[in-house]
Amino acid sequence: MAKGYWVSVYRAISDPERLTAYNKLAGPAVRAGGGRLLSRNGRVVAHEAGITERVVLIEFDSFEQAVAAYESEAYQKALVALSDGVERDFRIIEGIE
Repeated sequence: MAKGYWVSVYRAISDPERLTAYNKLAGPAVRAGGGRLLSRNGRVVAHEAGITERVVLIEFDSFEQAVAAYESEAYQKALVALSDGVERDFRIIEGIE
């Protein structure tokens, strides 16, 4: 079974306090959903139209688990806390088996 991944690239952070509130809720929600943080705020070398503001990579045991974690009540509460505090490109992708 192929793993699932959350990939978040933050284009801009307009409200760091909202991001802090989101992080407090999102971390436990991700762990409860089976997610494992692989990278956050690490070094980034951006090429072409790349952005280096903030990149987050989270791994799940399956694509379905990644989708379910995003749709969970706990993670949806985290998104409410984040609101319009950031502009990001968020994707759930399926890994290669």
